[in-house]
Formats: sequence, C-alpha cells, structure tokens
Amino acid sequence: MSFGHPLLLLTLLVVPAAILALRLAERRRMRYAVKYTNLEVLAAVAGGHPWRRYVPAGLALLALATLCVAFARPHATSLVPKERATVILVLDVSGSMQSSDVRPTRLGAAQQAVRSFLDRVPPQVRIGLVAFSGDAEVAAPPTTDRELLRQSLDGIGTFPAFGGTAIGDALAVAVDLARQAVTGSASLAAVSAAAPDTKGLASILFLSDGHQTRGALEPLQGAARAKTAGIPVYTVSLGTPGGVVRGEFDGIQRTIPVPPDPATLRAIAETTGGKFYEAQNAGSLHSAYSKLGSSLGRAPGKTEVTYAFLAGAAGLLVAAGFLSALWSPRLP
Repeated sequence: MSFGHPLLLLTLLVVPAAILALRLAERRRMRYAVKYTNLEVLAAVAGGHPWRRYVPAGLALLALATLCVAFARPHATSLVPKERATVILVLDVSGSMQSSDVRPTRLGAAQQAVRSFLDRVPPQVRIGLVAFSGDAEVAAPPTTDRELLRQSLDGIGTFPAFGGTAIGDALAVAVDLARQAVTGSASLAAVSAAAPDTKGLASILFLSDGHQTRGALEPLQGAARAKTAGIPVYTVSLGTPGGVVRGEFDGIQRTIPVPPDPATLRAIAETTGGKFYEAQNAGSLHSAYSKLGSSLGRAPGKTEVTYAFLAGAAGLLVAAGFLSALWSPRLP
C-alpha cells in the first residue's frame, strides 16, 4: 500500500495522545471517588462485565486511526485494465475435441469455459477468436462486442472436425491478428515494423487437446513468432490420457485414442513467457479460464481506497455509539 500524502500519517499521533488523555481522566475520577453505601444498587449498576467499559472507547480510537489513514489518501496495488489491450482466444476444433472424457465433450466444455472468460475479462479489452484443426481460421476479429463473440463461439461447431491439428500455424495466425489489432494496420509490413510497440498490449490464450499432425510451422516455430512479437501465450492442455473418439473412419467403425500433448503446450508457454494449465475435467478447465479472465488484459496499478477507509471509520463509530448506549449503566 502507498499513500498520496504520506506526511499526513503523522496525524496518527493523536491516537496515543487520546489514550493518554483517557488514562489521565480515569485517574482523576479515582482521586475524587465517593463512598456509596448501598452495595446492591452499586453492583446492579456496574454489572458483571467490567471489560465492556473499554470496548466502545477502543472502537472509537480505532475509528480515529482509520480516519487518520484516510487523510493520507491510501492506494492499494491491484490489477487494473490496460488501455488498448487485446486477447486472442485460440480454440482447437479438431475431431478429437468430440471426445467425451471431459463432459459433455471437450469442445462443449471449452465453449462453456470461454463464456466464463468473456464474463470476467474487462469490457474494454478487445477479444478475437481463432478456430483451428488442420487449418486456422479467424472466427471473430478482435472486438469489444461480447455478443458477437458469443455468437461466433456458438458457431465454431460448424468448422471441419477431422482435418488434423496445426498448432504452429494457429499460433502464427493468432500472432498476426494480435499485432494487427494493436497497431491498427492490416498491412503485415506495417505490423512487423511496429512490433516493439505491441509488447505488453496483447496476449494469446491457446487451448488444444492433441499432438500436431499438420501444418507448415512446428509448434515451437509458432511460439518463436509470438516471443519475437512480445506476446505471451497462455496454454491449456485439455483431456485425459485415456480419451478416445469413436466413429466410422474409411468405412470402418473404429475407436481412436486421443491423448493430449501437455509437454508441447507447456514448452510454448515457457518459450513465450506465458503460463501453462492442464485440465482433465470441466471443473479445472473452468477454473483456469476464470483465473485468466481475471488477469489477462490487466496490469498492476494503483487504486485509491480512501473511501473504503472512510466507510470503515464510519462503521466503527456507529458500533462504538451503539455499544456505549447498550452497555451504559442505568440506575434502577
């Protein structure tokens, strides 16, 4: 925590001064104490909880200290939305995503997790969507229109399901899309020239469930492009080692194992400075996307919390007054 006017913290000295004043006043009352002969009445007035005398005063002193801190304009460090931030969601839609080892299917669970992500990410952050199997396609350009993104997300089930998995090519498409969004240029030459200015403004959230089987670029070649552009890639490996898909292939009913490839996705994240997540069920996938939705598109910043301290001080004063009235001794 930091303070806009740290010298005003010296006002906290009034707290020990107030404590000293209370102690002196109590001693003064003891010096002038008088005898009271009716002990039964005295006991009824005093009650059996002598500590109650100090609770309201303690709350009032705490409220005073809170007000003093508020005068210094406290600021808390938190994640605040970044201006011009762009997040590119990359989603594997290959045939292996129809495996039901993650309920309802890998693709269905991924769509639900992305919807949760859209609810958590700051509204001013632009989000794009890339879907890929053997080829990568832009399903939605970077936009702040969440409804358009949800419609595009619902429509990715119509993409070709059995065309392989081109992880490297999908990364390259996502990198180009992010750089174009940040620089505001559709020209690849202009995008390449402006690469240093895009650092820290874009990130990629990449989900896949299988090994690379197609594509011109290898996964780490795509990761190298993201690293050069200064774009971290956050990867999610979806599925269990025992995942399978069943269907007719070349006229024959077959069961094909479709284990995920966490090693490759971990390497992509480490190469680009992102973070790797492994999800073997819908719950862990949802948790990963929720965490990322609360962090991507944000950067550490200072948020003033003066009003929180003022509200706390007011609450403490109300509590002190209420307890003082409740516990005040009353003559029978």
